[in-house]
Amino acid sequence: MRASVLLLSLMNFTGSYKKVKKVMSKYDIKDINLAPSGHMKIRWVRENMPILRELEEKFKNERPFEGIKICLSVHLEAKTAYLCKVLAAGGADMSITGSNVLSTQDDVVAALADSGLKVYAVHGESQEEYARHIEMCLEHKPNIIIDDGCDLVSCLHKKRPDLASEVWGGCEETTTGVIRLKSMANQGVLKFPMVAVNDADCKHLFDNRYGTGQSTWESIMHNTNLIVAGKTVVVVGYGWCSKGIAMRASAMGAQVIVTEINPVKAMEAKMDGYSVMPMREAALLGDFFVTATGCNKTITLEHMLTMKDGAILANAGHFDTEIDMAELKERATSIRESRENITAFVLENGKTVHVLAEGRLVNIAASNGHPAEIMDLSFAVQAISAMYIKDNYKNLPNDVVDVSDKIDDQIARMKLASWGIEIDTLTPEQEEYLKSWDV
Repeated sequence: MRASVLLLSLMNFTGSYKKVKKVMSKYDIKDINLAPSGHMKIRWVRENMPILRELEEKFKNERPFEGIKICLSVHLEAKTAYLCKVLAAGGADMSITGSNVLSTQDDVVAALADSGLKVYAVHGESQEEYARHIEMCLEHKPNIIIDDGCDLVSCLHKKRPDLASEVWGGCEETTTGVIRLKSMANQGVLKFPMVAVNDADCKHLFDNRYGTGQSTWESIMHNTNLIVAGKTVVVVGYGWCSKGIAMRASAMGAQVIVTEINPVKAMEAKMDGYSVMPMREAALLGDFFVTATGCNKTITLEHMLTMKDGAILANAGHFDTEIDMAELKERATSIRESRENITAFVLENGKTVHVLAEGRLVNIAASNGHPAEIMDLSFAVQAISAMYIKDNYKNLPNDVVDVSDKIDDQIARMKLASWGIEIDTLTPEQEEYLKSWDV
């Protein structure tokens, strides 16, 4: 049963559109009756996200987002849901949608709707439905955007530029989104400032490395039920996400091969103890292939034709283009489901490759995503960066903005305190010493 509740009466929308009538709804989800399971998931992650709990109490008392509309497009599972509730506790008028057609958890979405938040997302929706839900989210005319992959910002610029004047700025969660935003800024088309949350130390050093490393292998192991030890794992790219994936594979006894286009990163991978070679060579050797680059066609059909029969392919990047799924689907002689979340493609040479989660983000499309403690850091950066936009947007350029060191420092200290850890501080004498050149 699909649930959709009317919130506002018919409204007219003009501009670059034809004049049409649309109905604004409070939610468009699979089934509101799934809410109890979603509430239970959110309660669990809340217990394991101490920084967000602290921010929630602060926001309840201070109401910093009172009267402010925040539009969010992030993978809709329990950790994201708790971030939405924390922002709502601060007075934000939230409108929420997903950032991937397979990462939405319908019970969590139902819990958000049951809590009175505006939410538009259904697990397994079509690309057309996904795009429609983004537009429904934008219809609430946000002041602040929280994005994951830049689809929300891109849609606003392409389809609803009339809303840009309402937007003060926003925050971007992931590497792919930051890449897209920087391209927009370089072309002079970005209409408001966007904070590169992904590039904050408290995000990419932990979320990308430890979060992606653990959650990617949790998903691969759970869905395949195969051992990693003794296998050859090809990791495509050697950014922070790939470093975590390679580290975890090696720790479980795999031989790791890294493919790279950046000579410095390739050198780093070599010094970290991994083999480094082009994909045309690695394709012959791998048992598991995991992509995490933010680029397209890092594994092509030409590569797949040379792989071992039964090779397993997974993508840990944001979009389903890193493995060339379009050509694979077109050229495969047969396609079948091998197991839940695993599709077998028989190639023209008779070999079979198995692709997890349709080539989509494997750790969230076919599993539960990053651990709660990791997302506590990332979403704390999101919440505090949203505050930064609110307080500073009038003085910010229409560009990609770095997270300040003060925000990183604040969040790191909060996390350490939650662990009961104290650290040293510089004495006045040490501070003076570090400022001096004549020592």
